[in-house]
Amino acid sequence: MENKKNKSSVSQRPDPVFHVKEECELMRFLMEKMPHKNRDNIKTFLRDQQVLVDDIPVFKYNHLLMPGQVVTVTRNKIGPKKSYFGITIVYEDNDIIVIDKHSGVLSVATGHREKNTAYSHLYDHVKKNNRDGKIFIVHRLDRETSGLMLFAKSTRVQKIFQKSWNEIIRERCYVALAEGVVDPPEGEISSYLKENRQMVVYSGQEDGDGQWAVTRYETIKTVPGFSLLKLSLRTGRKNQIRVHLKDIGHPVTGDKKYGATMNPIGRLGLHAMVLAFRHPVNGREMRFETPVPRKFHEVV
Repeated sequence: MENKKNKSSVSQRPDPVFHVKEECELMRFLMEKMPHKNRDNIKTFLRDQQVLVDDIPVFKYNHLLMPGQVVTVTRNKIGPKKSYFGITIVYEDNDIIVIDKHSGVLSVATGHREKNTAYSHLYDHVKKNNRDGKIFIVHRLDRETSGLMLFAKSTRVQKIFQKSWNEIIRERCYVALAEGVVDPPEGEISSYLKENRQMVVYSGQEDGDGQWAVTRYETIKTVPGFSLLKLSLRTGRKNQIRVHLKDIGHPVTGDKKYGATMNPIGRLGLHAMVLAFRHPVNGREMRFETPVPRKFHEVV
């Protein structure tokens, strides 16, 4: 049954695309291009952020269009954000879900006792809308790390991500509150990462000793004792940022596992701020960004 659903989802008719030839308000333009739809239909498209102008959602009916722009009416509804305990859904369509996970919430259960996980909440969510709905994990965040996570709604889409992760993912940026003033204020950290029997990841420089990992960092702001950093991942390895910041002597605050001695915000000072990727089914470029947590700003 699932394979049939996946097949029909991928082979659905393409979204209507219209090219703007002259200056015009969005509502009038759509009424002319979609005569089979009434004003209320189009208002619903705008409300659910289904109208894209040059691939950017637009919800104002009087938005002024200019010659050369492209208007797409997508079948995927974004709609208002939905929140459950510990997660907020920031985007959902027929194939994927993007969430903002709160600190302290597991991505997925590690045993039989944990029930408050991002996966379990999303599982319940899709079941409410579709009795046969399912959810599949694409990547994980540590329990104490907050920020953007991506899930698939079919095994087919999950496998596309797993097979072509480096080609699909365009940008992954984190913000970290680190101990000390980082010097130099920007740079690149690279090493081979390997996990020991105690499940602690450590760095090595010998070729073949673990998985190659590269982290780019730049300083946003410093105060005596702390640095607020923006980090871009060229690879996505387990505990990569935490290990690399430990390697340069500036561990993430609250990260006792990797050498931190201070915990000014009562949690791990790491947040997944930006996630950008090419949609695995329709090919559209997508980018999501969440604000830096207020507690991080309070320290610096």
